[in-house]
Amino acid sequence: MTLVEQINSDLKEFLKAGKSFEAGVLRMIIASFKNKEIEKRGNGQDINLSQEEVIDILAKEYKKRKEAMEIYTGAGRANLAEKEKQETEIIKNYLPEQMSAPEIEKSVMEIIEKLGASGQKDFGKVMGQAVKELKGKADSAVISEIVKTKLGN
Repeated sequence: MTLVEQINSDLKEFLKAGKSFEAGVLRMIIASFKNKEIEKRGNGQDINLSQEEVIDILAKEYKKRKEAMEIYTGAGRANLAEKEKQETEIIKNYLPEQMSAPEIEKSVMEIIEKLGASGQKDFGKVMGQAVKELKGKADSAVISEIVKTKLGN
């Protein structure tokens, strides 16, 4: 079962169980999928979303809500921050497991060795390869911090 099929199936289950909040979150995600399909149709591409595109969309939705949660918390809007937090928890269920910092560090070190990188001048090269290899498994901000640390100043 693909991720899109799983989300559609879960939407039906949430509706049957009367879980309107969860169903609403999944509807927003499905709407994002539809928007991407429409965008692809306009470009004359195959409208079926690949697993990678689906994960990309989910990651963007997760990130949007995480940022909104931080903004609401900073503005003292605890009720809205909590709503965003609940939405991130639902979306997180469909994202691949994120790598831990030590795992990311290990992967970055392997990439640095493979590329023969040795300083800040190679940051872009290492970052490009790391983001490509760890896409969907690690946050690019975390990858960036680790790459900066490992390449030194």
